[in-house]
Amino acid sequence: MESLRQQLLKVRIMPVLIVQSEEEALSVCDALAAGGIHAVEITLRTAAALDAIRTVKRERPEFCVAAGTVRSVLDMEKVATAGVDFAVSPGFSPALSQAASELGLDFLPGVSTPSEIIQGSECGHQCFKLFPAEVVGGVPLLKALASPFSGVEFCPTGGIGPHNYRDYLALPNVLCIGGSWMVDPALIRAQNWARIEELSRECMSGAQLA
Repeated sequence: MESLRQQLLKVRIMPVLIVQSEEEALSVCDALAAGGIHAVEITLRTAAALDAIRTVKRERPEFCVAAGTVRSVLDMEKVATAGVDFAVSPGFSPALSQAASELGLDFLPGVSTPSEIIQGSECGHQCFKLFPAEVVGGVPLLKALASPFSGVEFCPTGGIGPHNYRDYLALPNVLCIGGSWMVDPALIRAQNWARIEELSRECMSGAQLA
């Protein structure tokens, strides 16, 4: 079984997805896969999210599926039951960390300050989601964190798009990035799977150059 770090390093690009149905989730994942992306973070922002996670894990077992917007112990328990590969939170909480550990579930907590990184490290975490990345300092912040937090690695998310994702991926303390531009809700509503595939292919090509 791969560690959380290995999963993130393999992924490189993590599409952050809001879904309205199981069928929609499968269609998006098929378009992502056609473009070379085999990972997705399905956020707990709709009533369909948990069923979508279960369906993707069952029907597309090759996909790395993360559950995003995990904000409570109950959320953690639900996504563990749904069979996700790991859980992602927009912030850090010792209670969430403990719950994930007790459930045997990999957990990527969100941080935005050095103090939160220290708290997370004290709970055994070495991989974090930097969120909201662009708002809290982006690439300059990650460069500044590299020396005092040697060995700590990040998945920056928030404000990242085609104009800057390669700048993040070029940093040695960045394992992967999270973004939603390739799964824009407008594209999903229009069922423009071809455009999602095209954007995914562009993402992966750019990631190889970073």
